[in-house]
Amino acid sequence: MAVLRILFKWIILPIIGLLVVISLGLMVTGNAYIFRGLQLTYFKGEATANIDDYVDFDNRTIRARDPIKWDKAPSLEQVELTPTLQNALDTDQTVAFAIIKDGKLLYENYWQDYGSDSHTNSFSMAKTVTTMLYLKAVEDGYIDSIDEPITTWLPEYADNQYAQNCTLADLSAMTSGYDWTEDYYFPINPTAESYYGHDLVKQMVNRDFKEACGGQFEYSSGDTQMLGIALSRALEPHGYTISSYLEEKFWQPLGMEGDAYWSLDGSKNIEKVYCCLSASALDFAKFGQLLLNGGEWQGEQLLSKAHIKWMVTPNAAAFTEGQAQVYGHSVWTDMDSPIPFYAMLGHLGQRVLVLPEENAIIVRLGKQKGLPTPVEGFHLEPDLGQYVTEVKTILNNLPAQTTLPKTD
Repeated sequence: MAVLRILFKWIILPIIGLLVVISLGLMVTGNAYIFRGLQLTYFKGEATANIDDYVDFDNRTIRARDPIKWDKAPSLEQVELTPTLQNALDTDQTVAFAIIKDGKLLYENYWQDYGSDSHTNSFSMAKTVTTMLYLKAVEDGYIDSIDEPITTWLPEYADNQYAQNCTLADLSAMTSGYDWTEDYYFPINPTAESYYGHDLVKQMVNRDFKEACGGQFEYSSGDTQMLGIALSRALEPHGYTISSYLEEKFWQPLGMEGDAYWSLDGSKNIEKVYCCLSASALDFAKFGQLLLNGGEWQGEQLLSKAHIKWMVTPNAAAFTEGQAQVYGHSVWTDMDSPIPFYAMLGHLGQRVLVLPEENAIIVRLGKQKGLPTPVEGFHLEPDLGQYVTEVKTILNNLPAQTTLPKTD
C-alpha cells in the first residue's frame, strides 16, 4: 500500500496535473478542437481522418431521386486487370475501382467488405464539386461573374489590402494568397481545426491574406472553404444551402443512385466544402462523366461547356516557365503526360481520373494512397501515372467493337 501511495504522489498525480495544464492551455489558446480530433483518430486507431468518418459528424443529406444506373459495356464480363494493376489494387488498401468507357461501365470491383452502395469520404474531390456549384450560381445569376470580388460576399475583408483585389476565381485556382497550412497529420494547424473545430466560418474569416492574389499556385483547402462561405452567402437569400443546391442542380439531374452526405462544421452552419462529401464510387464517377461531356448529361446542359473548359484547362498564369501546369480551377491537370488526363483527387487516394482521348473515366477509392513505381512523363502523384497507363493497356486489348465518338 505504501508503494502505491508513493506511485500516486510522485507519478500519477504529476501526470494528471500535466494533463490538466495541457488541457487548459489548449482551451485558452483556442485549440480545444484537438480533443475531438484525438477522439476521432488516434483513439480509433487512425493516424488521420478516414474514409468512413461521415458517421462521426453532423451531415446534410443530398437526396437521390429517379436513379439512373450506368449502362454496362458489352465487354464488362471479359475485362481482366493487368497483373501490375491487380497487384497495386490488392496491396494498397483499395476499396473500390471502376472504369467507365464511352459512357458505359466497363469494370467494377470492391475490396474489404465495401460494395456498390458503400459511402466513403471524397476528401478533396469535393473541391471540384464546390467549384461546379459556384459556377452554376453564376449561371443562375446568384453571383454576378466568375471574377466577382470576394469582398462582395466576404465583407470582413473590405479593408484588407490584398483581399480587395482578390476574386472568387482566385479561390478556385488557389492563387489567393490566403494564409493557410495544408497538413493532415500534425494536430495543431488550420486544416485540423477546420475538420474538427466548432465554428468554421469564424475560423476562416479570422485568418489573413499573406500576399497579393493572382500569383503562384499554392494548394490550399482554405481557399476552397472561403469560396464555400461566399457561395453559402450567395445562395441563402434564394432559400438554398450548399447541399440543397447540389441536390437540385446536379445530384438529382445526374440520376445518382444513392443519397450523399455532406459533413457540417461543429456549429452545424456550413458544409466543409473542401472535403467531406460522402457517396458511392459510381456516383462519384458521374461527376467525371459530366466533366468529360462538357457539362452535358443525357441531353441537358447542367453546366455550360465554357465553364467546364475553364475548370479543366491548366491555369498557365499560376506556373512559371518550364513548370508543370498541374492545376486549373479545382481540377488537377496532367495534359502533357504520355496519356493526357485531368482529375478530381482526394486525401488517402480518392481519385476520379478523366482520360479525354480515351473517352474514359477511372475511379479509385481507398484507405491510403497507392505507392507504385512512378511512370516517366507524368507529373502528379505516382499512382496516377500507373493507373492511367495500365487502364490504357486494358482498353487497347478490348475486343473490337463500335464505340461512341470521343468528346471534345
